[in-house]
Amino acid sequence: MNDDPMQPTRPTAGDLALRQNLERHGLVAILRSRRPGAPLVETVRTLIEAGVRCVEITLPTPGSLEAVAELRSPLPEGCLIGVGTVTESHQVEQVVAAGGQFIVSPVYEPGLILAARGKNIGTLPGCFTATEALAAWRTGATAVKLFPAEPLGPGTVAALQGPLPEIPLVPTGGVGLSDIRPYLDAGALAVGVGSPLVGDALDGGSQAELLVRARKFVAEAAS
Repeated sequence: MNDDPMQPTRPTAGDLALRQNLERHGLVAILRSRRPGAPLVETVRTLIEAGVRCVEITLPTPGSLEAVAELRSPLPEGCLIGVGTVTESHQVEQVVAAGGQFIVSPVYEPGLILAARGKNIGTLPGCFTATEALAAWRTGATAVKLFPAEPLGPGTVAALQGPLPEIPLVPTGGVGLSDIRPYLDAGALAVGVGSPLVGDALDGGSQAELLVRARKFVAEAAS
């Protein structure tokens, strides 16, 4: 780790790929389901068709790693597929074996960041306070997932950007379509969006409706 809080360890190629994707597109789509047989691959392909370029499939979702492996062969240029709700270092190995390009966690755990950096994939650790955000950044996180974002709001992003302007923030949790622009205007690098975007698509809902809905989210993040 680096003693200078504003100068984290040198970014890996995985860090750079994720950071550039988030800077360009401003949106991470989050897929989470408890139902075996959820149409993960079909849903991700619909999101990609709509213009989504960064997708997180949560690890507890049945078939998550298998879906990542299938989607990676081939994956359209410029798209990144990662795995979320990673909480143990050994899970990083599973993500890499499946072809995942980044991990997301609901918590800040230094070992996860270090394990992912060792495998050259990006990291989005979950942080709720300035202290956690700074610690994650010092450890070498690609960006900091501000989680849960709903009780904090865009004002917290702006407040954190004042003393810690070098830390890229990705608010996640309770972010809807109308929240995207306020968060980005407050200084967020990108936003993570789950059910307001995915809706009922993983429960057999219309993929056509998902396509229309996802295009609105993509447009809002890019506006």
